[in-house]
Amino acid sequence: METRAFDLFAKRNNKVSVRAIPGHFVTQHSHLNYCIDMTRLKTEASTAKSAAQLFAESYSDTVVDTIITLEHTKMIGAFLAETLTSSAGINMHQEIAVISPEFTADGKLILRDNLIPYVKARRIVVLAATATTGMTVMDAIRGIRYYGGDPVGVATVFGGKFEIPGVPVARIVSAEDLPKYGSYSAVECPMCKRGERIDALVNAYGYSKI
Repeated sequence: METRAFDLFAKRNNKVSVRAIPGHFVTQHSHLNYCIDMTRLKTEASTAKSAAQLFAESYSDTVVDTIITLEHTKMIGAFLAETLTSSAGINMHQEIAVISPEFTADGKLILRDNLIPYVKARRIVVLAATATTGMTVMDAIRGIRYYGGDPVGVATVFGGKFEIPGVPVARIVSAEDLPKYGSYSAVECPMCKRGERIDALVNAYGYSKI
């Protein structure tokens, strides 16, 4: 499976890339014809910092109080907060919190009491590694609004073609950059209909071959 992998580079900074593996993959919400491997971005400081610098370009003129990180992107979130507060812009010398919420089995965002003050009446950026259908980030936004927060942006390293009314989405790498990228429901998956075996199960931790 890994022999089919290739790197997909960010157009604005070739130090940032994701690893794309073609095949048949299953996530919590969909079947995909590519696995997007984010291991380097989540584990290597220099790569995470470069990704954060790209995201910071989208928020230099937006007041940000808190960054909510999903899918183990807290290191990128920390570098994003540092970049926004140390660069010339509206957030310079301000305090930006970086937190990671919990989720229930059915996708509802949960905040413990000690974290609610960082969301209530605060302006929030949601940071995700991969958002193909937008369902996970929409769950996060609903939770933020439930706790009284104001979502002002979504930042995702790899993003599918979806929109969120009133909330701009920043992508470093787009699904449109992959040839014939597809995200399908289980009942509509053309690979399943062709009888193609599943290569791996995919979640925020990575992939497990079947």
